[in-house]
Amino acid sequence: MAPALPSSLSPHICILPSPDLEELLESSSLPPLPQILQSFSPLPQVTTRTTSLTSIPHTSFALRFSDLSDIEAACREDEEQRAERTLDWIGERINKSCAKWVEDIEKTPDKDAIRTPWWDELRRCTEGELVPSRTEGWNHPVSIILAVSTTAPNPLQAITALHSRMLDFPSWVDTTHFIYTLIIHPHNSALSDEEAGALFNAVKKQYGLQSYLLPLSLPSPPPPPVPVPALMPRLPPPYSTEKSNGAPDNSRGETRVALNTLKMAEQDIQQTAKFTREFVIMSLVPWMERCVVEWNENYSSSRRLPSRLFSSTRRLFGSTTSSNAASAHSSSPSVSSLPSRSHTYSASQASMTGSTIMKTPPSQQRRLAEFATVLGDIKLAANVWESLRKEGKGGSDILPLLSAPSPTVPLHVSNALSSLFASSVELPSLSQLRALTYAVRWEIGISHTEFSGKILEGERWLVWAAGTAEEPPSALLLAQAAMLSARKPASRRAALWYLSAANRLEKCGIKPLTMYFLRKAHELFKMRPDKALSPSFWESEGKDSTDYHGFDAVMSGIEHPLGRLLYTTGDLSSAVRFFLGLLKPQSSLGPGTSRYENEENKAIPSTDKVFLEDFRVAFAHFKSTSGEDVTLPELKLPFTLAVLNQTRIRFPRDSVGGEQAEWDKREETWVEFWKSRGKEKLEKSGKGAVEETFWVDIVLRNPLDAEINISNVTLIVKESLSHDPQSASTFVEVENIEEITLGARESRTVPISIKSCRATSLIVSHVTYDFLSLLPSTESLARRGRRLQDTPQQRQTVMYAPDIHVKVEVEEASQKLNVVFADSTPLELLEGERKPITIQMYNAGKRNLGDIWMITGADDEVWLGTAETASSTSPTDDISTEIFHSDNKLPSWTPIHVEQLENTEDSSSLDPGACAELNIVLHAGPNSHGSLSVLFVYREQGGETFHCTRAMRNVEITPLLKASATSQPSRSDHSFSLNLELENVSNSNPVLVTQVTTISPAWTCTPISELWSEPLSSHQTAHLFLGASTSSKKPHNAEGITAIVNYASQKLSDVLQGHSIEPTDPPPIDLICSHISKGDIRSVNGPSTCRFIRSGRGNIISRSLKRSFPHIPAPSHPHIFPLYSPLSVDVIFYWEIPSQRRSGHLFLSDITLGAGHAALRDIIQEAESTKAKRSMYAETQREKHEILEAIRDSEWNVETNPTVIAVESGRTVEHDFAKGPCQAQVGFTIRNCSLTHSSRFLLRLQPRTDEPLLSSTFLPPCYTGRLTFRGTLKPSTSTTARAKLYTTCPGIYALVGWSLETEVGEACSQEDSEWKTRHRYMQHPRPGDESSITVSDVSEP
Repeated sequence: MAPALPSSLSPHICILPSPDLEELLESSSLPPLPQILQSFSPLPQVTTRTTSLTSIPHTSFALRFSDLSDIEAACREDEEQRAERTLDWIGERINKSCAKWVEDIEKTPDKDAIRTPWWDELRRCTEGELVPSRTEGWNHPVSIILAVSTTAPNPLQAITALHSRMLDFPSWVDTTHFIYTLIIHPHNSALSDEEAGALFNAVKKQYGLQSYLLPLSLPSPPPPPVPVPALMPRLPPPYSTEKSNGAPDNSRGETRVALNTLKMAEQDIQQTAKFTREFVIMSLVPWMERCVVEWNENYSSSRRLPSRLFSSTRRLFGSTTSSNAASAHSSSPSVSSLPSRSHTYSASQASMTGSTIMKTPPSQQRRLAEFATVLGDIKLAANVWESLRKEGKGGSDILPLLSAPSPTVPLHVSNALSSLFASSVELPSLSQLRALTYAVRWEIGISHTEFSGKILEGERWLVWAAGTAEEPPSALLLAQAAMLSARKPASRRAALWYLSAANRLEKCGIKPLTMYFLRKAHELFKMRPDKALSPSFWESEGKDSTDYHGFDAVMSGIEHPLGRLLYTTGDLSSAVRFFLGLLKPQSSLGPGTSRYENEENKAIPSTDKVFLEDFRVAFAHFKSTSGEDVTLPELKLPFTLAVLNQTRIRFPRDSVGGEQAEWDKREETWVEFWKSRGKEKLEKSGKGAVEETFWVDIVLRNPLDAEINISNVTLIVKESLSHDPQSASTFVEVENIEEITLGARESRTVPISIKSCRATSLIVSHVTYDFLSLLPSTESLARRGRRLQDTPQQRQTVMYAPDIHVKVEVEEASQKLNVVFADSTPLELLEGERKPITIQMYNAGKRNLGDIWMITGADDEVWLGTAETASSTSPTDDISTEIFHSDNKLPSWTPIHVEQLENTEDSSSLDPGACAELNIVLHAGPNSHGSLSVLFVYREQGGETFHCTRAMRNVEITPLLKASATSQPSRSDHSFSLNLELENVSNSNPVLVTQVTTISPAWTCTPISELWSEPLSSHQTAHLFLGASTSSKKPHNAEGITAIVNYASQKLSDVLQGHSIEPTDPPPIDLICSHISKGDIRSVNGPSTCRFIRSGRGNIISRSLKRSFPHIPAPSHPHIFPLYSPLSVDVIFYWEIPSQRRSGHLFLSDITLGAGHAALRDIIQEAESTKAKRSMYAETQREKHEILEAIRDSEWNVETNPTVIAVESGRTVEHDFAKGPCQAQVGFTIRNCSLTHSSRFLLRLQPRTDEPLLSSTFLPPCYTGRLTFRGTLKPSTSTTARAKLYTTCPGIYALVGWSLETEVGEACSQEDSEWKTRHRYMQHPRPGDESSITVSDVSEP
């Protein structure tokens, strides 16, 4: 059985009626003859034969009839212009009927429909095209029927005139057709039936057997109309307002498929149907079959042997004639052998005059493929079409109709369309129309199941055919593709194509279909894709599995044009809903960034401003037309402005400022401090007082890229035990803010004041405002409770604790302390300055306050009280040394108890309504924050709950002095020499240094140079040289140093081994304080000075430990590391600016003098050799390795050579060389800088010949006598080795050529015990050593 082909691939038959026949049909109330015959198409049950004489049954055989004159006139129109008119004509028809179609579909939606009214209209308009084309032969006439009636005065003459008429076709129209003569004999004809029969016989004798006599009764009046199949709409002729000869043109009204009727009697209908069937079966089909047989012979003969063989034959046998079977197939033997050959028009008859470019008609091979396709000879047709495709002559558009579904079929489709779209960027109208024709044929000619199946995916073909054209037909192709995809279902792809179709139709002004397609796209995009995700996914993401948003960017592209169309059509409420839904936040982007970026990372302007303005205009219009009181209750903002987790209650005592995290740290410090002292709790500023104004700070964040304004911003406050939201309105006053403007992506904290007239418990449940001063909105301030996982049921089912509400307790003000600084202006301090500050306290409560504590920051150096002054000394006593006892424990961050208040009768308590002053001294350390934040904790007496209040003052610290220190072994009696450098880095402050104090566990520092007596000007630098020696006042300092080192070693060993750290304190230590001053000396044992020294040193060490040991918890540092290391030296510079009455001190640390002996070597080796295991300090092996390396590089594991050699240099020896060579003594002083370990040394005097000298002016040394010196040095001792230098001439001799070997013994090594070597070292003169001795000749000349 032959496949059902589209009607556009059926035979085209042109009819040339005589004038008398036209008058006869018009008088009988009948349409033109082509329309009458078209009503009988298609014919049922037609059988054709293939070239192998195989019968092919056709369930229906379509025919297309047209008026020859109309086709001739249409061929003269330019094809591009006609294609453009066709596209516009289709768009007009769609535009005029789409409103009714959409209304009908929305009333009775048919989900199973595979075609829509607009697609049927597009298909009928495309299939109704009958004008021949230059690119294909489907519309070229196959037969021409010459029709006359016997009512003519001379019927035979009329037939002769029709046969002699010249065809007015262009040269490219194929003239291979046969002529058929039709004689209509009406009942009221002047000729009798016998005469009509004689006329018919004469015509057959003269013009051939292709003739027919059709008797019709044609009664008058006409019989009732009989419904017949509807006719295809056809393009009206250009510049014509008349109806076309095809279907009725309803260009002035709605384009509906009207009921087609014929006013013919039943007998006439049967006679006409008989004629139509006999014409097809007896004439048209046999003629086409004969053409296929003849053309197939030519096609087969051209394919039997290659053309190269034919060229060789002509060359050998001298043949000069050529027979081109593919050209001028109108004169082929197959046509000339037909009985009606003499009546077949040749191509020369259709030649056109003028300068028109002549083009050849379709090739015989293509006509063969077309005829074989019509006759159902699929095998032959497919072979010929494939051959044409390979030659690049078309065929790819027909092969999909003839091929079984396979992956190669879409390739044919792609090839057919690519040949149309590759010509230019802007698609011509003719290419658009051809692509539309191909797509319609494919959709009709392939069964729906196969067309939309997984193999072919025909909906993609429609999208390819639509291309980039912005015409209504292209949009309808996309819409049909979207409908087929939605049935699969492929909802997202369908929605995208619906959206693209709507965008194109909107540009064409077809609003009803645009809105329908946008609604369909919106509906499909809202459908959630079926993806089976684990329930754990939604739990881990914290999202609801039913909460689906889709693609925001795509949804906005659908909803915005749909909202505008609804607004322009008057549906204001729907437009407002869509515009409001477009205002969606983009939380993934931060403030100040654009929502979209293109390929070049250039910011694209956001559309939020456009959406917002459209909503403002639409809603304002809606309220103005519907009344101010009319609202849309379902309208709700798609976003919230309030940031719930940042909403907090702020009381007057909290208004001092400062970061909340810093205040929380101080409160945590108090809780930890009081945990071991009592069970009383601290009320954390969470209660308000009656008749006291407090504030709810709400953070409003604008999520849009556009400025918005809200008005009437207020809060809903109710009593905590009441369900009535207005339960607190009678005694609670809530502020109402008239208007707030938020910029794009702006966040702002908005305080709203509340005051209660009685003690109660309140809940701040909601914040209300008018969005854009138009839309009333309410947002809940409650946060979702924590996820419950306490019971098995809670772990298996998602359950949450009750919502967390913003609650506030309002109580009577029985205990209330107001604290302020006496001077609230910002403090401008110099770095290191000591500033007295007065704090004023006022008891605003009704009860006494007797227990007051003060908590400052961890880095704040504050002394409660007044600072002591320097003590008087004798004028000659410019050097003073004292001992400072230290517990050697890192200071902890603890509160300070306020034991005495100024200006009160009872200094230990504060009565209601009383005021008091608190004096403190602030030291502006280098790491002080930008504010002094003090938390005061208070209560009436012991056993009661604590309350707290805050005070803060901004502090600005300016650098003043910059200190540094360098050290080296001393050549004099001191062990080390210390160079202190002090620079004034200020711009205009001359600074007078009044005292320098050094603090060390082991070293006593004495001045080598005098202390500066003049102030240091701006950017001036001064130096002070000190000599450091072991203290004579502490003869047993080695034992204390050893105890400290052993403590640190044991603690760090516990860390490496993963043992728990016992809360033991380090051994106490006595510190040696050396003062250097020109006037009065300030003792370090003063209370304020002692605290400042301890806190300054503690802050420096704490920060250093946190950097070096990040994996060791900071709370355990005081039980691991001592405050002072044995070899440390701290320097304090006391300064004054007399003109400004400002003073302070600068603390310099990180100075180490003396030798270390890798005290932690054994525990490090033990840790490295121990098998790795998890510990509380090393969760991973990497962390343990980092801890080990930090301990290895710490100051407690320093290893240095303790022996230092000093050569007696710079001495001049006078000698009379006339008496002989000179033997000058040279002293080598060897000093053991270790405080705990003895050392053995071996000094060798063996100058090397290859040892370079510093300069050519130096002479090499020559030692004589004893050249090797051995000895043992106890800790902090020295010895001098005397060697002899042998010189034969005067000069400057370099004191090089020596080597010093050192062995460091264990700390337990004594004279009566066995020596154990711990380290070995080797020393040589340093490169560039200028040690020398000068020998001069004093002999007489």
